[in-house]
Amino acid sequence: MSNKQPLERRIIIAFTLMTLLVSGTFSLGIVAIVHFIEEHLVSQELDRQLHTVVYEDLPKGHPPRLNPSTHFYASNLAEFAIPKQFDSQELGFAEFIEGDEAFYVYIQEINGVRYVLVQEQHEFEAREQALFNVVLAGFILSIIGALLLGRLMARKIMQPVSRLAQQVRHRDQLLPMAPPLAPEYADDEIGHLAAAFDSTLSKLRNSLEREKLFTSDVSHELRTPLMIIATSCELLAEANLLEKEATHLQRIQRASEEMHDLVQTFLILARSKPEEAFLGGQATLQGIADAQVEQWQPMFTDKQIEFQCVQAEAPKETLYNATFLRTVLSNLLRNALHYTEQGEVKLTLYADHFTVEDTGIGIPADFQESIFDPFTRGHNARGEGLGLGLSLVRRICTHQGWTIQVSNRSPQGSCFSVFLAPKK
Repeated sequence: MSNKQPLERRIIIAFTLMTLLVSGTFSLGIVAIVHFIEEHLVSQELDRQLHTVVYEDLPKGHPPRLNPSTHFYASNLAEFAIPKQFDSQELGFAEFIEGDEAFYVYIQEINGVRYVLVQEQHEFEAREQALFNVVLAGFILSIIGALLLGRLMARKIMQPVSRLAQQVRHRDQLLPMAPPLAPEYADDEIGHLAAAFDSTLSKLRNSLEREKLFTSDVSHELRTPLMIIATSCELLAEANLLEKEATHLQRIQRASEEMHDLVQTFLILARSKPEEAFLGGQATLQGIADAQVEQWQPMFTDKQIEFQCVQAEAPKETLYNATFLRTVLSNLLRNALHYTEQGEVKLTLYADHFTVEDTGIGIPADFQESIFDPFTRGHNARGEGLGLGLSLVRRICTHQGWTIQVSNRSPQGSCFSVFLAPKK
């Protein structure tokens, strides 16, 4: 029996097979007993009749006192000559079938004389066949009854399991105020399963709540120091700084802006409320791309990598969440910068999507899906990252209804494609 069968069906099959085994054994036992009794009783009766004929009737010159269905034969009496079909039979009791006729044959040898009693068994066979028909009908009815009763019992057994499964699937069970399930069930295996689910669900609620509070609190508390850093950078930018100092100040400003976007991103993802879909501002794809090109161009130039932004199609004027789109594009460009040593990185804009292509080391085909998993880095990982950048990109895309795909370029490199859909 396959373990992939539904539990209700397995209960029905098991119940039916058990009934089939018990009923079949009982039916075969009846048939075997009938045959045993038939041979034992009939042979005893024929033996009694033969002794009556041999020791009582024949010595007195009387004809054999037998019923019309029983025939007597003897090897020393011409008028009772043994037919040829019985002459070669062994001593004892046997059933003899000839065409449509059936006989009980009982043969004994007494004082060197062979005696044969032949009894027609049509009447007994008719009764025997009627008994066998009743046994067969009872066997079939027991199987049908087992199917019906098994289905009824399976439904009764599975009813609490199905109800528990429906309650577990209900999304309201994840709410903090959702009532426990165990009190609704008896103290049996189903009740223990419900209690185990309550315990696991409680731990899951606590874990999700802690993670949500942590993300929300950290994101909220980091806003103040980031604001101080941004304000300080603005004040320092007004001072007369040397070229090297100004370069470092610009790096601090860029890091502060990226940190602000990350904080805003984590805060929105933690809240995950529809009304906050555009929290952090709105912008077009072209506007975000222009700002990112301006920000990342110096870093690609320092690494002597050609960086260009081209328009394959004119991007639509659709407004997207600026923080999310900026974070996605920034992470993809940073990833391309880290894994490209020479060649080019190209940002291509289309009407409703964009691609980031590089001539870096590429991503093996069997690793392209898992590269988006948290804490997953490529075999040739660079820098001190934790493998969370692409994971965050996919989370944002899932949150906004966007789609991200990755493929290899020929002859070398990777291509990340992000298909945008306006957040409803």
